[in-house]
Amino acid sequence: MRVDELLANGTTRSFEFFPPKSDEEAAVLATTLRDLEPLKPSFVSVTYRGPTDSRQRTFDLVNEIQSEGQLTAMAHLICVGHTEAELRDILTNYQRNGVENLMALGGDLPDDPGAFRGEFLYAEQLVSLAREVGDFSIGIAAHPLGHPRSPNIEGDRHYLAQKLSLADFAVTQFFFEAHQWIALVNDLADLGVDKPVLPGIMPVTTLSGIANMARMGGIVPTALIARLEEADRKGGKQAVRRAGIDAATEMGQELLDQGAPGLHFYTLNRSTATREIYSQIFP
Repeated sequence: MRVDELLANGTTRSFEFFPPKSDEEAAVLATTLRDLEPLKPSFVSVTYRGPTDSRQRTFDLVNEIQSEGQLTAMAHLICVGHTEAELRDILTNYQRNGVENLMALGGDLPDDPGAFRGEFLYAEQLVSLAREVGDFSIGIAAHPLGHPRSPNIEGDRHYLAQKLSLADFAVTQFFFEAHQWIALVNDLADLGVDKPVLPGIMPVTTLSGIANMARMGGIVPTALIARLEEADRKGGKQAVRRAGIDAATEMGQELLDQGAPGLHFYTLNRSTATREIYSQIFP
């Protein structure tokens, strides 16, 4: 099914994976998919890792999931570094294989400007091209605290509203406080955009995960850090893990209570924490 139709029909539950780089990673992902399939997710999304061989892995995994017929798949696609002809070819191939759902992303610019290769810089351009190529259900990324390259939150919200007006829905970067999603949705509504914005959830289950989250663009609030550190003092690593899962569960439930159209879980290709949070929110 199309993700926009799923969102129109009620609360969605979705999981995100990345394509494996090795046989070992493939085995882990296969186990995770088997573990999560009984939860009957509305859809699953597959990220786009960049190099040509990884791009093929995304394409192959999406098509494998779609062809098995048990799960609805959404393919991530990044436009930076691609020519228009390459992007048309990728989109056409997805269309031919019956993949209807697309996450249209800009992607990171190379550190060396002279190494830039491609014709597109922004996800908005990819959304427009996908509309031209086929009848896709198109999602875009949203950042509750603003995109890292945005000079200010006001400019970020205006650009996001413009981009979302062309797409069907948005999925946020992971965050840790429900009020951040509420503020994002309210700001978009003030700009005349009320399309669904799915909140992204990724629990912090280790103290070292705090720094890892920061490297991935997430800011762990001081209250959550204090909660995890207190858990560590009282019960060690297992207590930290429990506290992180409980915090993510509490936020997920609050988001649904505040009208979130669904929850999108960043799994890191592992199922255990996701299943624990899911089972508490959707018993």
